[in-house]
Amino acid sequence: MIRALTIALSVFFTLAAQAATEVEGVRLWRAPDHTRLVFDLSGPAEHKLFTLSGPHRVVIDVEDTSLGAQLDELQLEDSPIERLRHGRHNEKDLRVVLDLKQQVKPRSFALRRHEQLPDRLVIDLYDRVQSEEKTLQQVSRERDIVIAIDAGHGGEDPGALGPGGLREKDVVLAISKALHKSIGQKRGFSAKLVRTGDYYIPHRDRVKKGRELRADLFVSIHADAFHNKNARGAGVYAVSSRGATSETARFLAQRENESDLIGGAGSLNLGDKDDTLAGVLLDLSMTATMNASLNIGASVLDAIGGFTHLHKKRVEQANFAVLRSPDVPSILVETGFITNPQEARRLRDPNFQRRLAEKLSEGIVAHFTARPPAGSWLAANRDKVDRRHTIARGDTLSGIAARYNVSVGSLKEANGIDSTVIRVGQTLTIPSG
Repeated sequence: MIRALTIALSVFFTLAAQAATEVEGVRLWRAPDHTRLVFDLSGPAEHKLFTLSGPHRVVIDVEDTSLGAQLDELQLEDSPIERLRHGRHNEKDLRVVLDLKQQVKPRSFALRRHEQLPDRLVIDLYDRVQSEEKTLQQVSRERDIVIAIDAGHGGEDPGALGPGGLREKDVVLAISKALHKSIGQKRGFSAKLVRTGDYYIPHRDRVKKGRELRADLFVSIHADAFHNKNARGAGVYAVSSRGATSETARFLAQRENESDLIGGAGSLNLGDKDDTLAGVLLDLSMTATMNASLNIGASVLDAIGGFTHLHKKRVEQANFAVLRSPDVPSILVETGFITNPQEARRLRDPNFQRRLAEKLSEGIVAHFTARPPAGSWLAANRDKVDRRHTIARGDTLSGIAARYNVSVGSLKEANGIDSTVIRVGQTLTIPSG
């Protein structure tokens, strides 16, 4: 009887030990205003977080959990963490202590298993206050047109994966930086990067950043993915409140909207409920913003269509979370299908990335040059702007005239053209109107 009880207890404690959660991996990401520490868990686990001073420390207790990962391999140089220590607490819990170089504002939340990603415990340490950028819109009567460029995914969220380990987050950051450079060289324009490095930003924070910049356009850069590897072509999308314009648009919106589950947006912060309610009210006036987004999207689609294959020859719509700004025109550009081997090779090529960014810039600049916002330098100096267009494959005189909001007749007259025949590489002068 005693032997049977001993065996039963041994089996019980063995099963209990097997049920305990293990930290299988630890990663660290640096963002401009905070450092993110991520613990990969073998299963869900409750945790508690508290701070201590003299010196400053953050303590995390994870219930019924053991450590199976190495903490000493983390790169802490550009973080507020001096070192990490760990030990047992209450005989069964894991205690991790972060010795800090300075005081921080910590935030923690758990993320449940999602697709290929495990359960995770996320610790955000806010140690830097981002200075509010003053744009020329705020300090000058003749302001620059502000373009907010959002590189999708980042950090914990690699986005779609292509052949050879090609990651969407890396491709779109490179294209975004090239677009930032191209737009920044245009007189009357100011480009701002929403994500400048390899870290994740939740969707609503990306939208908020665009509004804080008082952007005239928010453009989110992505690389498409689909279960059919033969799917190919770039595309431009705007938000829709009534549904998607195609099955591909619906699939894409669902995949992109799930990024917060992968990258880790955390739970809702009730401290900003007033802003959220204000956003809901502003949502009632989105019609004009959506129309502007469609117009800009058409100009961008026209520009890149002469350079790369298009998946659809119209601006599609779906309910993308990152485009839900009530007062900032917003578009999402899919630069190609990273799941298509041929397009993946192009997306990996820095020369293709640069040339595509230049075409995106061309489409954006063409729209605002034809329709400059009131109070902008471009509106005040419309007659002084030397507008020129280099013919690309697929361009037509009627299409160029529509893009710049001029007549075909005035376009032909300004360039001494007697027919509608144009050639690739030819440069046209665009009349003022």
